[in-house]
Amino acid sequence: MPTYITLYRWTSQGIQNVKKSPSRITQAKKAITKAGGKLKGIYVTMGQYDVVAISEWADDEAASAFLLAQGAQGNVSSETLRALTEAEFKRIVSKI
Repeated sequence: MPTYITLYRWTSQGIQNVKKSPSRITQAKKAITKAGGKLKGIYVTMGQYDVVAISEWADDEAASAFLLAQGAQGNVSSETLRALTEAEFKRIVSKI
């Protein structure tokens, strides 16, 4: 399954309710599994982004649907990167 790295920032709503973040993370883990994805790791970070998640999804559509639903809740905004494994990168480069 493709890997995605999502960089989250709390919205003003999200930071106002930051004490609820641990339960929101638990809910997100369950929602990822229910939607067919796999959460490989989640980290609360310091700096430009507040949370970083590494997940696997069947395809871009599945990842996008989950992320749109998450954003619609209003607690976070996100930027998602499709991450290539070393093997995937080698296959791509071999086509050059």
